Amino acid sequence: MTAAHLLARYKREGAALVALLLLLAVVAVAAPGFFAPGNLRDLALNNAPVLLVAVGMTLVILVGEIDISVGSQFAVCSVAAGVLAKAGVPIALLPPLVVVLGAAMGAINGVLVGRLGLPSIIVTLAMLVAWRDGLRWATEGAWVQGLPASFQSFGLGQGPAEWLIVGAALGVLAAAAWALRNLQAGRAVYAVGSDAEAARLAGIEPRRVVARVFALTGALVGLAAVLNAVRFTAVPSNAGVGLELKAVAATVVGGAAITGGRGTLAGTFVGVVLLAAVGPALTFLGVNPFWERAVQGASRPGRDHPRRARLRRRARPPRAPCPPARRRSPRPRLTARRPPRQTRARRRSRSTRRGASASSRTGSGCSCSWCSPNARCSP
Repeated sequence: MTAAHLLARYKREGAALVALLLLLAVVAVAAPGFFAPGNLRDLALNNAPVLLVAVGMTLVILVGEIDISVGSQFAVCSVAAGVLAKAGVPIALLPPLVVVLGAAMGAINGVLVGRLGLPSIIVTLAMLVAWRDGLRWATEGAWVQGLPASFQSFGLGQGPAEWLIVGAALGVLAAAAWALRNLQAGRAVYAVGSDAEAARLAGIEPRRVVARVFALTGALVGLAAVLNAVRFTAVPSNAGVGLELKAVAATVVGGAAITGGRGTLAGTFVGVVLLAAVGPALTFLGVNPFWERAVQGASRPGRDHPRRARLRRRARPPRAPCPPARRRSPRPRLTARRPPRQTRARRRSRSTRRGASASSRTGSGCSCSWCSPNARCSP
């Protein structure tokens, strides 16, 4: 594949990468302190959970759906991790239990959207409110404190735990990207997002794929929650506020089509890095940090405006016309031809009826040749 084909195929991801490189170049010239090891470490640790959630969000968007309840799921899983640790659950069992909890919450969305066919935006909006308000009612807004010493950093120490968190996020990203490209389940995600009906005719069950994608996203949210919670000595009950917007923005900035069927996890990674670097870069450049969200919105490349999409479709060269269909000649009407004898008999009977009718009109005394062929007209 030539470079021109690669640029045409990955132009969305390329636009995000160009924007990231331009931002880093400006920061490198104006504020070299941005690249200090401590700042880069903090950026990586703070955005490793965002990367995990963005991977799941990419899968959801690829099938043509959206999940805006991941922030509330993140908060529930974080509090659950703290409560389980206080209850004496071994630290080795804590991540699997929280991942299962996140998968269960995601499976609820998957059943409602995939199996019952409800709109994903309505379902996940309702679950966002339900999980967040339920957690606020259960904890009364209090943080989970008094955690055991083995909870923080998994008991490994700060340095190894930081490498574990970042390495886990990158490992999940690489595994998901490989699966999307090489496994049948990954190709089914693209097929369902491109055309669900065509995927169904090809032997794929779109409802099952959508349900599994939502459950997998919930599992990734649970993993991100436990990796984020072990960094601190207390777990806040309002964790994950605005996380869904970060995940959706990173996915779309990375080039994924919001209508589904198009996007890559490499572009999602670029989008996460770009949006993560905007805020600190503005701080190092001395710009008001309130401009961060404006810059994040303006960094969305390749936006597909409906009118622009229609103009592109019109600019495409017309396809060769199909050959005209062969007209089938109308079938001839099958009419049986009467035999000559039958025709003469009919004529004879008709003339007989005429004679009878004439005699009835003129009376019984007429003996002309018209009424009787053997008689002559009397004078």
